[in-house]
Amino acid sequence: MSQTDAVRSTGTVAPGFEVVRFAFEGVLDASPLGGAAVAISIDGRPVVDLWGGSRSIRPSESWEEGTASVFFSMTKGLLALLVARLVEQGRIDLDAPVVRYWPEFGQAGKGAITVRQLMAHRAGLSYPVEDLTRDDLLAWDPVTAALAAQAPLWTPGTGHQYHALTLGWLVGEIVRRVTGETVGQAFARIVANPVGADAWIGLPEREQARVAVLAASEGFTAVVPEGIPFRNELQRSLTLGGGLPDDIVGDGTGLNDPELQRAEIPAGLGIGTARSLAALWSSAIVDTADTTAIDPALLDNMTAPLSFGPPVFSVPMMPQEAWATGFNVPSDPMPMLGPSSFGHGGAGGQLSFADRDARLAFAFLTNDLQAVDDHRVAVLVRALHTALGSGRESDSQIET
Repeated sequence: MSQTDAVRSTGTVAPGFEVVRFAFEGVLDASPLGGAAVAISIDGRPVVDLWGGSRSIRPSESWEEGTASVFFSMTKGLLALLVARLVEQGRIDLDAPVVRYWPEFGQAGKGAITVRQLMAHRAGLSYPVEDLTRDDLLAWDPVTAALAAQAPLWTPGTGHQYHALTLGWLVGEIVRRVTGETVGQAFARIVANPVGADAWIGLPEREQARVAVLAASEGFTAVVPEGIPFRNELQRSLTLGGGLPDDIVGDGTGLNDPELQRAEIPAGLGIGTARSLAALWSSAIVDTADTTAIDPALLDNMTAPLSFGPPVFSVPMMPQEAWATGFNVPSDPMPMLGPSSFGHGGAGGQLSFADRDARLAFAFLTNDLQAVDDHRVAVLVRALHTALGSGRESDSQIET
């Protein structure tokens, strides 16, 4: 197989979006250890649906139309979509104290923390002070019990720090208390199934063969490098004190471990296809025959920036993202399409979002995880800007 054949993409683009296909070919060239997929829709209509490269480190195992992949922290954005639907149903009040839904959470002086503070990474629970084990993560309850008992690491509401993994159990437990379902079950019933999305928080065993194998390019590190400020705090936020290994993308270990992929780890182990991610973000802003968009006033409320600038455990030169209520909102390191965008990034260079003004949804997935200076998604978004500027989007699609 020639190099040209190895990186050539498959899928469809609408007239006027060929520049995105060209950019995606470059993305595949820049993803030597795996493959990728990109999906874009406007008004619920697909205008880009492309994939290519390899679903594993073996080039012969091609990324196919139905290939799914771990999308890391993009799962937090889907969790926020689920919470938004529960707010619409009157089952969650974002400004109510968490203890209204989860009374045990009020231990150690946490009784006044609100759902919104928690979702905006302002609750002071960015890592567990007690070590957690892999079995704890698989069981769910030991993690939520430990976080409920823990005192905040800083005065809640006075600052923010990315709750890289703990956010999933914290928000997920609220969902469990108000729905009587696990977070994965509630996500499937309320968010994914209505749009027919192949996306899961807790992978069904029957879908395992579809999942791409994660690989880390040189420069990507799942653990915090030696010698930087707050190294222990940041490392614990990513490993939960040992519940996850330092090598997050080992050979059949870490987040390549099928047993962990089947577990519900709602802040970092969602799995699905780029096409389905685009459909999920589109469903938040566009009415279809089967779904109604989230109320615009609620989206205004949940996308107002709350956490930005230096975090509590500030590391010089690290990119500083911005969060609203559960969502990433545009920032210098993650501009998305523009001011009306909201979504969430994921480790290794992944991103998915909706843009309300353009009535557009975007999703980029890759199993070739790269460092924070990775520019692949930025190349795709620039190409999208160019395509939108052409004003030639069409209902029709052409094979590529």
